[in-house]
Amino acid sequence: MKKYLQIIAILGAAVSLTACGNLKNSNLANNAKTSSSSSTKTYQTTETGNNGYTVLLKNGHYVTSPIAGLTATDNDNSVDTRELERGLIQISKEAFSTNSFVFQEGQYITSTVANDWLGRKSKSNPLGLNPELGTKKKYNPYYLEEIMEQDFLTGSGSNYRIGGMSIGLAINSIDYYQKKKGGPEYQMTIPRSAQKKYGQQTAEQIVARLRKKKTLKNIPITVGLFAKESKDSLVSGTYFLSGTAAANSSKITKWKTINTQTEVLPTIGNKKAINSSNASSFNSFKESIQNYFPNISGVTATLRYENGKLAQENISITTQFYGYEQIQSFTRLVLSTAKKYLASDVPIEIKIGSVNDIQALVAKETGDSSYQVHIYGGE
Repeated sequence: MKKYLQIIAILGAAVSLTACGNLKNSNLANNAKTSSSSSTKTYQTTETGNNGYTVLLKNGHYVTSPIAGLTATDNDNSVDTRELERGLIQISKEAFSTNSFVFQEGQYITSTVANDWLGRKSKSNPLGLNPELGTKKKYNPYYLEEIMEQDFLTGSGSNYRIGGMSIGLAINSIDYYQKKKGGPEYQMTIPRSAQKKYGQQTAEQIVARLRKKKTLKNIPITVGLFAKESKDSLVSGTYFLSGTAAANSSKITKWKTINTQTEVLPTIGNKKAINSSNASSFNSFKESIQNYFPNISGVTATLRYENGKLAQENISITTQFYGYEQIQSFTRLVLSTAKKYLASDVPIEIKIGSVNDIQALVAKETGDSSYQVHIYGGE
């Protein structure tokens, strides 16, 4: 069975990266810990395709970061989470080759440290990276909402070690606050210029702190600045800058501008689509399937553009039918309609489902691959 069908079988459940490929034993001596009974813990790596990273497993289990999901406030936007991670992986690929490095979620920033850094700077928390609260007349917003760490191991055989690190800094575009507890909610917009200034300064502060760890002194550390969207946004935020501090340095001497845009179709109000041709293709796709099956609640698409070019299209179709033959027939229609109207040179994912669960998936992983189809509970 192809790798793609291994992955789609776990949609809607917790992700297990062991499905990404076969395991091969790799005894990572410098990371292995020995228990009191002198039994050495074993490590394995996953085989991944499509230019993805090989992932490190510990005793057959995926190793998660202790800071995953930690945020400064409760104003987090759920659609940002996946893009924060996916975008950082793409940035990392430019600094750490997928052929030379093994991926592991960050293990060096602890949850205690992350919570301190995400807090406001104060006498009780001198490590806080968000500014002091300020005064009633001049409120200082929360800039830094979340920190993501990704580690990249290098070596071979039984001698793997940390060879590089990437840090994603999620910076608020809007800060939500109350002047008094239980009072009305106010909003403060943080312009891109302020995000950039704060992000660049904070990036070097974090790198300098990481350099205090002996194992992190001599590795390159890449930092990506991510602009979060409002908490009720339908589209995710995007990375807008990235830079790398060379080994033994805390300075990022050259920042690279990242040109990424996202949108949801159909657009709302008088807002114009980023690309009228792509919007027209989606509308033709949408009208075709809705004409065939009138009991469809909604069809929406999320498009991501990189440097002005469409890079990914994800479509969600909500149905009001549950019959086996209806789903089978509709999925075949979606497949043929996608081939007819949608872009042929980008990855596309089409989820078909009711309000409560996913019924079918039609997707292709890369621009030049063929569509794969999976019907849940079907043949």
